[in-house]
Amino acid sequence: MKALVYTSPRTLELRDEPEPKVPEGESLVRVEAVGICGSDMHAYLGHDDRRPAPLILGHEAAGVVVRGPLEGKRVTVNPLATCGKCRACLTGRNNLCPNRQILSMMPRQGAFAEFIAIPAENLVEVPDNVSFAKACLAEPLACGWHGVRLGSAALDMAIADAKCLVIGGGAIGLGAALALKANGAGEVTISEANPRRTEALAAAGDFRIATPDQIAAQPGGSYDLVIDGVGFAATRAAASREARPGGAIVHIGLGDAEGGLDIRRMTLQEITFIGAYTYTPQDFRDTAAAIFDGRLGRLDWPEVRALEGGAEAFAGILKGRVTAPKIVLEP
Repeated sequence: MKALVYTSPRTLELRDEPEPKVPEGESLVRVEAVGICGSDMHAYLGHDDRRPAPLILGHEAAGVVVRGPLEGKRVTVNPLATCGKCRACLTGRNNLCPNRQILSMMPRQGAFAEFIAIPAENLVEVPDNVSFAKACLAEPLACGWHGVRLGSAALDMAIADAKCLVIGGGAIGLGAALALKANGAGEVTISEANPRRTEALAAAGDFRIATPDQIAAQPGGSYDLVIDGVGFAATRAAASREARPGGAIVHIGLGDAEGGLDIRRMTLQEITFIGAYTYTPQDFRDTAAAIFDGRLGRLDWPEVRALEGGAEAFAGILKGRVTAPKIVLEP
């Protein structure tokens, strides 16, 4: 099969690779669309020890089952394979399974390829009227859906009455903003530093778009719920400044590991801080359903390219030449 293989930092090669072996209970899926994630970029730069070269990256996939219980069906793929037996799995929090595996981390090769193997229970059928390019967005959008669910539960008010700030207008941040709207939030602001993204963000939903400088010029403590979809020290500092007393911060982004939080202010003002990692199986199914019935908008903001152009897409993202919040590759 053809696959885009990460071979060394900043190097991707399109080459022939063996088709994946399909263990009992798993399905073989022909990939029709796969998104480029921020974690793929971290690996591409050589910054992710969990993804050593050579490796097929990519985990935001949709396609057609060619072998398995749903043979012939169009599906979107939950890339988190879990044990189903531990405490986390038995309580519905499979994303915290200590034995979890994910496409694009060994031993599972990723979806920048013609085929993937994945447990059958990880597949959600896709209606014929939903494109694969939209269906593969279930994975990144589920991260925001999960974060919104956790943040809403921590608030001392209804989400409909909450003033919400999302930091970062990439796919994770935009997904969180769309999930907020889909779950009834009234006022949603997206803070985005890249002016090239403004037009796409404004067209994606009913949001206020602001720069980090504009947010910083406002009085601190202006937001009930802050979602950090970036995860750098500077964005954590902004989150801990902008959350109101008694408010909540949901931290989804994994930009870096240290610094930023104003722990003294968060303690004195009783600001709740929640780490949000990926999503549960139910979050994934709920997100897919929201895509299918249109609650997350038109979802016409990804840029679609052929897998053959994947290396160029990565280089363009790195150099800041990409304006779309998401690039989707088609094998």
